Amino acid sequence: MRLPHWKSRQRPNWPDYLADRAKRVRHPMLKQFFSEMRLDPDRPIGETPMVAFDLETTGLDAGRHDIVSIGLVPFTLSRIAMKESRYWVVAPRRQLSNESVTFHHITHSEIDGAPDLGDVLGEVLSVMKGRLPVVHYRHVERPFLDGAIRERLGEGAVFPLIDTMSLEARRHRRRRWVWVRRLMGRPPASIRLHESRLRYNLPAYQGHHALTDALSTAELLQAQVLTHYSPETPLKTLWS
Repeated sequence: MRLPHWKSRQRPNWPDYLADRAKRVRHPMLKQFFSEMRLDPDRPIGETPMVAFDLETTGLDAGRHDIVSIGLVPFTLSRIAMKESRYWVVAPRRQLSNESVTFHHITHSEIDGAPDLGDVLGEVLSVMKGRLPVVHYRHVERPFLDGAIRERLGEGAVFPLIDTMSLEARRHRRRRWVWVRRLMGRPPASIRLHESRLRYNLPAYQGHHALTDALSTAELLQAQVLTHYSPETPLKTLWS
């Protein structure tokens, strides 16, 4: 089965894809990961274990930049398991720029003794396996993680996830509503993480820290589902 590209606008048949990857993938770490990611598209979101994850990077181009930190927060629709959360600073293989330091506040001294992502990848995948990943803006998290894994293991890892930014875009970036707002002289509603949380009266957190942003994303999805969907909403309605 053809590997779905992270930029594809077509939603793949995720169950068939995951089953195929579990058979074809060669690296034992990835084989176990894909074997345990059994996700029924009709499964209710309220019965699904999830993990919010966030990456801080040296830039926005997965081909030229690299990951410097990873935050993971396991959760369900009714509970956030902060005791099981994990956070790593990892040494990028590409140069850390002054601009990226200003953005995520991870300094050269912090990464000097940090492990390579390959050294903690087993732990990362162990926390994620069997859970549906949740991110805010999949066009950063998906290509960066896929590329980093491919660089270290020789095989990538594309998988279904829920994108909370995409869920906000469904409500606030429809052409009709954008056109109406422009006629009224109002800019399109922001779907960034901070502004999206404010619409649900969620508290403001300091952004651009991988663990905090992962927590923020988990809370945002809980609010989105309880406001606009229900615990019985099937995964196929929400995932990308």
